[in-house]
Amino acid sequence: VQLQASGGGLVQAGGSLRLSCAASERTFSSYPMAWFRQAPGKEREFVAAISPSGSNIYYADSVKGQFTISRDSAKNTVYLQMNSLKPEDTAVYYCAAVKRWGTTTTAGFGPWGQGTQVTVSS
Repeated sequence: VQLQASGGGLVQAGGSLRLSCAASERTFSSYPMAWFRQAPGKEREFVAAISPSGSNIYYADSVKGQFTISRDSAKNTVYLQMNSLKPEDTAVYYCAAVKRWGTTTTAGFGPWGQGTQVTVSS
């Protein structure tokens, strides 16, 4: 499956963005999916994951209550709604399929989309 992330941009602190990740195949609906982010000079870090049905979700502690992951299998798309954005949320955001449910390390995910830049100004 090929993944295309979009929706990033420049936003002021306190603002919101919704990222989208479109999959190239209808089999997307059978994959758990996830979002990661990578800030300059830092390692790629887990953000959130969602099961194929959408009924199971887990988040990084740093984004709980701030970000919401969801999916629309009819559109082969997974979303990340980001609210109350802070400058420290600035990063390139990546979507990926989950290979090992419950993990948060990059080895448990793939393939990866190309990333979309989110910049939050103070």
